[in-house]
Amino acid sequence: MKIKMIIFLTSSKEKNNCGQIVMKTFESMIRPVKGDIIDDPGFDSRFHNGYEVVKVTINYTTNECYVSLHPLAIELEDISINDYIDKLTANEWSIVSKEELLA
Repeated sequence: MKIKMIIFLTSSKEKNNCGQIVMKTFESMIRPVKGDIIDDPGFDSRFHNGYEVVKVTINYTTNECYVSLHPLAIELEDISINDYIDKLTANEWSIVSKEELLA
């Protein structure tokens, strides 16, 4: 099954922060469930302390599973959101628009 993990990123410390949506897609026989804690090499403990699965949507027609992740703690932010997004994109996460998610 194609798993699509989605994170909505915002900063509580930076001015004029409009936020970003990032997504990582991979194939897996393991389907995350609400409450799971996800680990990924793109995650940085200086920005948060882990991501919890908050919503799972399965589309059996397309064999896709959308997994919405929620940060466990956003007050850490010891690095800028831009540096964090750079680390995510270097680890196969992509910035996506709301329109792309709804398509």
